[in-house]
Amino acid sequence: MFTLAFQFPLIAVLAISGTSGQTVHTDSDRSGYVGTQVELRCHFANSKPPVKISQVTWQKSVNGTKQNVAIANPALGVSVLPAFKDRVRFKNPAVRQRAPSLEDTTIIFNNLKLSDEATYICEYTTFPAGNRESTVNLTIYARPMVQMSLSTPTIVAGSKDMKMTVATCVSANGKPPAVITWDTELDGEANTEEIRNTDGTITVRSDYIMTPSREAHEQRLTCISTYNNDQQTDNVILNVQYEPEVSIEGFDGNWYINRENVQLTCLADANPAVSSFQWRYLNGSMPNTAEQREDTLIFKGPVTYEMAGTYMCDATNSIGTGSASVEVIITESPSSTHAEQQRAGAAIGGAVVCGTVLLAAIILLVVFFHRQRRTFKGDYSTKKQVLANGFGKSSDLSSCPSLPQSLTYPEDLNYPEDEKKPELYGSPSFLGESVQEFHNNPPNRMKTYSPVEDSKRLRYNEQSYRDGYGSEMEVSVDMVPQKDGSVISKEEWYV
Repeated sequence: MFTLAFQFPLIAVLAISGTSGQTVHTDSDRSGYVGTQVELRCHFANSKPPVKISQVTWQKSVNGTKQNVAIANPALGVSVLPAFKDRVRFKNPAVRQRAPSLEDTTIIFNNLKLSDEATYICEYTTFPAGNRESTVNLTIYARPMVQMSLSTPTIVAGSKDMKMTVATCVSANGKPPAVITWDTELDGEANTEEIRNTDGTITVRSDYIMTPSREAHEQRLTCISTYNNDQQTDNVILNVQYEPEVSIEGFDGNWYINRENVQLTCLADANPAVSSFQWRYLNGSMPNTAEQREDTLIFKGPVTYEMAGTYMCDATNSIGTGSASVEVIITESPSSTHAEQQRAGAAIGGAVVCGTVLLAAIILLVVFFHRQRRTFKGDYSTKKQVLANGFGKSSDLSSCPSLPQSLTYPEDLNYPEDEKKPELYGSPSFLGESVQEFHNNPPNRMKTYSPVEDSKRLRYNEQSYRDGYGSEMEVSVDMVPQKDGSVISKEEWYV
C-alpha cells in the first residue's frame, strides 16, 4: 500500500481549482440493493494547458472521517484497501495495466453491504495544477423478507367478547421499511409496529386480531408487504376448533299409525370431528322398537303411539358437547297435506298415462290417413253420388239402383299387390251372395266382365243410373263406383 504522492494546503487547492479549466465529473447520487453491484463513475476533463495526473484516490467519507478505498498510480499501479479488496475494482482496464492515461477511474462495487452507504470522493492529484475532486452519495437499500405465521397451530373458538391474535405477518430487515396490509373476508383489525435494527434496517410486525368463531374455520388470511412499489404476499388458513353444533332430521310431522321405515338422524358440525353420539328419550325408557346405529336412531316395525315423545341427541368431541332435541307426534292417519301430495302424485301419473295414450292414437291416425292417401289420390268431396240415399235410407233392397250387366277396365292398369280391383257394387257379392271371381280374361286390351253373360261384351260411352229417388245420373266409363254409392274417376282411384 502506498500513500498520496503530494499533499497541498487546502487554500492552495481551492485557488488552483478556481483558476484552471480541469474538472472532475461524478454522479451526484447512486443507489443499490444489498447483494447487488453499482458503478461509481469518475472522469477527469483536462483542458488546455494540459496537466500531468500523478495519482487518483477514491475515499469514503463517514461523519467527516475519510477512509481510503482504492488508489491508482501510473508508476505504482492499483491498490485496494483490505476492507474493500474483494468487492471493489477499477472498471477501465488501462488503469489496472498502469497506462499513463487515468482520465476514466470509475470503480465497481460488488456484493453491496448496508455499511457501504456513505459519501464517496474521487480525488485527482495533478502537476502543476494541484488536486481536483468530486463526490457521489451512495444509498443502500435492503429488500425485506416476508414471513407469516399463526399465533398457535390450532385456535379454539371462544365467546364473542374474547379477541385474540390469530396470525402474525413480519417484514424483516427492510431499508426503507415496508408497508403491511391485510386481505381477508374476516372481521378483525391489525396492530402494526416498526422495530429498528442495529444495522440500519427496519423490521415491521403486524398482528391480526379477531374473535375466533366456527365461521372463521378454514378462512384465508393474506399478508401483503409493499416495498418500493413491489409487493410480496404470504397467507395462512385458519384452523379454528369448536364444539359440535347439532340438529336432528327425519321427523317430517307426518308419523302416523302403521307407517313403515321411520328413523331420526343426528347431524353435527364440529372441529375436530365428533367422537361419539348418544340418543336419549326424555319421556321415560327408550321404546323397545328403537335401535341406535352410530348417529341414527332406527325404529323397527310400523309406527305405534308408544313412539311419541321427545328425543335428544348429544354429540361430543375434544372441545365439548352439543345437543339437539325433537318432539315426535303420532297421528292416527296421514295428514291432509300428505294425502293431497299423494293425490297430486296420482293425478300427475294419470296425466302422464293419458298423454302417452293420446300420443299413440295421434300416431295411428296419421299412419291411417297416410295409407288412405296412397290409395285415393283425390278429394272425396268431388265424388259423384250415385246411390244418393245410401243403404241406410231404405230397409229393403228394392230401392237400390239397377246396375249395369258389365263394366270394362283397362287391362294395362297396374294394381298394387295388396289392393283388390274395384268391385261392382250392387253385384251379388254386395247382397251377401258369393262373389264371382273375374277370370278367363280375353287377351284384348279391354276386358269385359258380366255376371249374366260372360261372353257378351257391352261397349258404351255413358250409362244412366237411377238413384233412390228416381232421378238419373250419368256415369262415364272412366268412373269407378265406390262402396258408399259414389263414383270417382280412375285417374283419382289409381295411385
